[in-house]
Amino acid sequence: MTKKIFSWMGKEFVALSAEARSGGTAAEQARQLFRSFSEELKSAGLSLDNTVRTRLWGRDRQSRNLGSEERTRALSGNARSASSSYIAPVHFDSDALVGLDLLAMRPSRPGIEKILKEYEPPITPLRYLIYDSVVFLSGVTAVLPTLDNQLADILPRISGSLTDAGTSWERVVKVSFYLHRSQKPETLTALFRKTVKAGIPQMDYSFVDGYSAEGKLVEIEVTATK
Repeated sequence: MTKKIFSWMGKEFVALSAEARSGGTAAEQARQLFRSFSEELKSAGLSLDNTVRTRLWGRDRQSRNLGSEERTRALSGNARSASSSYIAPVHFDSDALVGLDLLAMRPSRPGIEKILKEYEPPITPLRYLIYDSVVFLSGVTAVLPTLDNQLADILPRISGSLTDAGTSWERVVKVSFYLHRSQKPETLTALFRKTVKAGIPQMDYSFVDGYSAEGKLVEIEVTATK
């Protein structure tokens, strides 16, 4: 497990990342990861309730699906977070079936509660959460024929979520693109810039082999301030 404590947007964050121990099913491995992460957060004076974003990695589709189901069980109620999940066998340095990245935030004062916004009708991922004036959107995807088609669907939905949360692209501090390995980042950037003119302080790109459904070519995670 790696653990990083850092300041960002005037808040303190704890980032945890690990691959599961080898052996057992993907579901068992995911449960083990969440137990380990819970203990690690306790040592920092936090809990899973402080989770603001999780990213689950699966070696294959079955592992991704089973791991995602365990995440839903582990992060229920106040522990719900913005989320995403990916299939990427090259992500792993071990024989593990699942890996997990978790970001937790220490609020600036006691008593601040998360505001959890569902999609309508509700689906497994949150639409977004607000915690101490920071907005975390779950990864957004689309199943359409081309990357151009998908961006044309995804970006207006992100814009709508930002507006609904009381913020905008101008207040976005980070955009993370998880691009299918068959696609080119320069094409993605050009398509993104056709719609989003705001200067984004941080944009990063990772490559994956699959998502929650076949046909997706990109998933976009956004973090903003209010």
